[in-house]
Amino acid sequence: MYDELTQVDIDKMNEEITYRKTVLRPKLIEDVQTARGFGDLSENFEYKCAKRDKNRNDSRIRYLERMVATAKVIDNSGADDGAVALFSKVTLLNEKLQKEQTIRIVTTLRQNALKGLISKESPVGRALLGHRAGDRVEISVNPEMKYTVVIRSVEPGEDDASLDISAY
Repeated sequence: MYDELTQVDIDKMNEEITYRKTVLRPKLIEDVQTARGFGDLSENFEYKCAKRDKNRNDSRIRYLERMVATAKVIDNSGADDGAVALFSKVTLLNEKLQKEQTIRIVTTLRQNALKGLISKESPVGRALLGHRAGDRVEISVNPEMKYTVVIRSVEPGEDDASLDISAY
């Protein structure tokens, strides 16, 4: 399965890859070499930490490169017809709880539920896409758990590059 990402997502990942390869990696390699000089490697905590940090950086680089290589680039143009689309800001009313909430539909790489950034591939995102203000939408979390929301408003949004990509 390919991740559907915008060109901005891919540009941000390429920036991070470049930074990690050209700035961070040389510094981490130097830290490993410095710590190696502190003596016995079996009891050298600084060496273990430096190696761990270098390995995490290398792992992140591989992850980002794999994401870029396998990504399917999507376009969000023409999404201002009033329907929920990628980057739309949606105000919902949970009918059972009588609680209103505002969310923004984003790509998987930028999701952060605590900030109201919901992936278009999540149960909520999938259920809302294509619906309009005033629609009642059933959101199925799993076969046993379902709830209904009413879309109060939909504001079209743009991929403005202000949203960070997630760490993993």
